[in-house]
Amino acid sequence: MSVEHAKPRSAAAEAVRALWSRPHIRACMVVVALYLLIAVAGYAHLLPDSEAAVGGAQDPPRWHLATLLGTDILGRSVLWRVLAGAQTAVTIGLATTALAVPFGTALGLAAGYFGGWVDALVNWVYSVVVSVPDILLITAISYAMGKGLESMCVAIAATSWVSIMRLVRGEVLKHKGSDYVLAARSLGARSGRIMFSEILPNVVHVAIVTSSLVLLAAVKGEVILTYLGLGIQDGASWGLLISGASQDLTNAIWGPLVGTVTAMFLMIYSLSAIGDALRDVIDPRVA
Repeated sequence: MSVEHAKPRSAAAEAVRALWSRPHIRACMVVVALYLLIAVAGYAHLLPDSEAAVGGAQDPPRWHLATLLGTDILGRSVLWRVLAGAQTAVTIGLATTALAVPFGTALGLAAGYFGGWVDALVNWVYSVVVSVPDILLITAISYAMGKGLESMCVAIAATSWVSIMRLVRGEVLKHKGSDYVLAARSLGARSGRIMFSEILPNVVHVAIVTSSLVLLAAVKGEVILTYLGLGIQDGASWGLLISGASQDLTNAIWGPLVGTVTAMFLMIYSLSAIGDALRDVIDPRVA
């Protein structure tokens, strides 16, 4: 009688399973999935046109989907513009993370493993970046590249990689003298193989956990910078909606502010909760 052995799950599958087993985190994952679905629907042109007028200027909220949060001064649906702003937030969060995390991880890996002048050079670059206030660096990049979605992604990524680099570098310094690294080196393994095949899998949890924080900071950073006039100037953005809503409050119009703040809260809270839970699940020091 043959006995079938269950196929072992990968580390990623185990992490997702552990997160999904928590009802609170499961709800947060559903919320994040809905935002991702909104972004995909926006790029597939399946969302309603946020620039089309659906009523009169600043109509109050009504029990109709398009006017559930009322209209703005141009008669556009506030709800449609909140959804379009969610697409912008997801885009900036994912693009910034995709730029900052690999860059910071690669620099931290190289600095920690090679040491010497490589470590000194990377730390010098790091020191230069952190010595400049983030707002000034982002402003300079925005003016150099032009205000818009692409420049916001590059600008925020330029200030987000430093924390990842420091954490990865510290972990690599702990691991490069380990027995498994010394054994690989004694067997003639090259530096590239040791770095990416031996050390990286043991420190990648740091980059994964930090990536959730980078995504969170990118979403908040875009809203703040756009509100201050340093970010996106055209199109839909939560920062632009909040900027306009602050003026609507004088006319007792609450729909734009309530809708935008609620959408921001749900995304930021969900990402923060998932990031904390992810650290508990995959960080061996916590586990």
